[in-house]
Amino acid sequence: MIYGRLWFFRRWRPRSLQARQLLAASVGLVAFLALAGYALDAAFAGTARANLSERLKNYATSYAAGIDFTRDRSLYIREQPPDPRFDVPGSGLYLQVVMPGHSGNSMSAEGPILPDVSARMLEPREETFEGPLPITQIDGTPGEVYRYGMGLVWGGDGTPETEFPYTIYVLEDSRALGKQLRVFRSAVWFWLGVTGLILLLLQTLVLQWSLRPLKRVINELTRVQRGERERMSEMHPRELEPLTDSINAFIESERENLERQRNTLADLAHSLKTPIAVLRTQLDSGAGDGALREELDVQLQRMNNLVSYQLARAASSGHKLFSAPVPIEATAEDIVPGLEKIYASKGVLCEFELEPGVNFYGEPGDLQELMGNLLENAFKWARRRVLLTARSIPCAPGRRAGLVLAVDDDGPGIAEENIAKVLQRGVRGDERVQGHGIGLSIVQDLIKDYRGELQVKRSPELGGARFEVTLPPGL
Repeated sequence: MIYGRLWFFRRWRPRSLQARQLLAASVGLVAFLALAGYALDAAFAGTARANLSERLKNYATSYAAGIDFTRDRSLYIREQPPDPRFDVPGSGLYLQVVMPGHSGNSMSAEGPILPDVSARMLEPREETFEGPLPITQIDGTPGEVYRYGMGLVWGGDGTPETEFPYTIYVLEDSRALGKQLRVFRSAVWFWLGVTGLILLLLQTLVLQWSLRPLKRVINELTRVQRGERERMSEMHPRELEPLTDSINAFIESERENLERQRNTLADLAHSLKTPIAVLRTQLDSGAGDGALREELDVQLQRMNNLVSYQLARAASSGHKLFSAPVPIEATAEDIVPGLEKIYASKGVLCEFELEPGVNFYGEPGDLQELMGNLLENAFKWARRRVLLTARSIPCAPGRRAGLVLAVDDDGPGIAEENIAKVLQRGVRGDERVQGHGIGLSIVQDLIKDYRGELQVKRSPELGGARFEVTLPPGL
């Protein structure tokens, strides 16, 4: 039993919005047309009955003007009947006159069995309209009639003794009214049906037109999922803009997270390259066990710090605004000896021109990444000399100073038209030189986090490339 219910819920799917709207509108339209048809039918039937009553009343009034009575109160009609059917037996239009003690009928009442009115005397000026009442037609078949009655008083010779009341009844076969109703109902329901079909068609077209923006959103989202589009377009109705904006924000967030993860892995691999290279150089140099163990301990500690830093940077996705000052000189002295060992075959030496007490305000790992990549790039391209300079940027009292950090080399330099290309992630200045092409990209990411600026130009002192980092004060 439980399995059957679970299977039902798995198989059952909510109706689409279009199906829901079409079903609801169709039910409402059918209900409206049904009520409209019922109201029109009731109104027409009431009007037809009122017209029939008025017509029968006119017959009765006309007869009252042409009726006379003999001394024994026998019915005598002086004028022609208002309708020839009163003289045709079983014609469907009948006259009954009721007097005290007896009654009289028109010629048309001969044959059919009409309702007994001998005991139905109406008060003077009293009127009634009844029906349909059952009768038996002249051919013996059952039928129905509508009956109008009017109570009158015969004046006689003008004395009270000769006055007596009488009642005129005019009856008409119900088939005439029934035929009118059938014709009217056929016409009404036919045209209501045609109108309903037209409205349903228009309703379907309007519904499809109104849901077209939603279908476009679904198509765009499908294309985004297939990789055919980068994001949702912005040309959507106001009601759908929060949805499309949220989807675009989610897409961009996911792509940024993916890019950040890829960059973090690439940055980590790039950061670990230098300690590994130092260890390889130390092994190839044939250094003693003591020196090798000491260098191994230093570089392992550095690699551990790099891994911890990259993990923390990936988790925080940014830098701390309020950090303790990190001395530039101490960090440089930790980085430069390892690079001098790696590039010992070239005999490259690094010189410092550091303003006394110059500091970096941020994460120590950020400074190591920033200086490490700039210095490694300079060592890679330098012939003999690398110059590291750092100075503070004055600021208002009570605020943190800015920083200008520059690394120069005496290498070939970078042509102005190639600067933008070299700064792209994964692009190397010379494919013949080993590297991953992401060091300078890491530098740019860090500088962007600190709202700084990176300038690449010709070194005025050494003649090679100069990478100058400016971090504004007050951060």
